[in-house]
Amino acid sequence: MAAAQRRGRRIMMSPAEVDVFLTEQRTCRVATVSPDGAPHVSALWFAWDGTSLWLYSITRSRRWSELRRDPRIAVVVDAGEEYGDLRGVELTGNAVFVGEAPRTGGPCPELEEPEKLFARKNFGLDSMPHDGRHGWLRLTPEAVVSWDFRKLAEL
Repeated sequence: MAAAQRRGRRIMMSPAEVDVFLTEQRTCRVATVSPDGAPHVSALWFAWDGTSLWLYSITRSRRWSELRRDPRIAVVVDAGEEYGDLRGVELTGNAVFVGEAPRTGGPCPELEEPEKLFARKNFGLDSMPHDGRHGWLRLTPEAVVSWDFRKLAEL
């Protein structure tokens, strides 16, 4: 995993808990940097392979063009409705473009596993349907921060 979390240690998730949480969740919020320095946040589905977060983004999106210009990215995955149930993970680092863009399904060994994970998780399929409009981004986090407010009851 990436850099250790300093604050909130008592309610942070263990690496195993982060892994389970990211494997189970479907939607994340992706923050990129606009040309004028302003943040831009959008929601995406993702897949987690235990090391990297895989994002399947429309290649004509604002997010895609911002990451082409500046690869810095922050992603939040969170869950919970009531205060005591809130939990989440923030991952930061640089986005890496992987494979053809847009993706049409040509051979790309690096995408075999992420596409299987994504297709099963989000579409209930064994293989990835390609529409020629999306491309892959990989975030191998440089820093990970987590919280699980359900642990507050134990304090």
